[in-house]
Amino acid sequence: MTRIVRAAIAQTEWTGDKDSMIAEHVRLAREAAEQGAQVMCFQELFYGPYFCQVQDADYYSYAEAIPDGPTTELMCELAAELKMVLVLPMYEIEQAGLLYNTAAVIDADGTYLGKYRKTHIPQVKGFWEKFYFRPGNLGYPVFDTAVGQVGVYICYDRHFPEGWRALGLNGAEIVFNPSATSRGLSAYLWKLEQTASAAANMYFVGAINRVGIEEELGDNDFYGTSYFASPRGQFVGDPASDQDAELVVRDLDLDMVEEVRNQWAFYRDRRPDMYGDLVAD
Repeated sequence: MTRIVRAAIAQTEWTGDKDSMIAEHVRLAREAAEQGAQVMCFQELFYGPYFCQVQDADYYSYAEAIPDGPTTELMCELAAELKMVLVLPMYEIEQAGLLYNTAAVIDADGTYLGKYRKTHIPQVKGFWEKFYFRPGNLGYPVFDTAVGQVGVYICYDRHFPEGWRALGLNGAEIVFNPSATSRGLSAYLWKLEQTASAAANMYFVGAINRVGIEEELGDNDFYGTSYFASPRGQFVGDPASDQDAELVVRDLDLDMVEEVRNQWAFYRDRRPDMYGDLVAD
């Protein structure tokens, strides 16, 4: 039997407050479900602005406990209602002073499956993330969901091939990479890196970026262009707009994962015995 999974990603603009951002994403999830989507991922830090353009401790208040916070609980109910797997990139507080850039994964029956914490944390102009986030410490989990094996990598992580490979070795069939990245900094890499990572690791990638300029925080121009890439490194349909909010829904043939891995056999031909210098201090 062919394994076709209908997957959705959403790129949105900052609405100005947390409650309306959550409401907008609930609306988008319902719209995706009406189109038959079985799994959906939101953009990085989905219910807030991308506050890392400045360094201001007031934005710590956006952090919530995961899974015991109100947004995760709300989305568990929504996932069960829509029978949809949800990937929720959020700001997480473990305890005072321990904050993470995190994605919670909820199964289609509303069960909280676990979370991934962003591993690589940038600290450059307009992306002052070390002020807000501790580096992730949960490794590269892959979640056994109703639609298959799902992994998450977050924004700046995408520049590091090691995590992409770890997710593949852990069994990922779909990896979502929710992001907040700006036109002047990375647009020339956006369609290159994630398609190449999909091909190198022979799984589907969902690449999500927000849109618009959040003028109260800075001049980062978020350029959208969200897309799905196949295990062959090709776009699944066209990428989204670089200007406007958009819901992207695509059919992913998960049988292609095994087909491409049998054809290219990159995992068979790896030589980890020769890679020791890559991880030496």
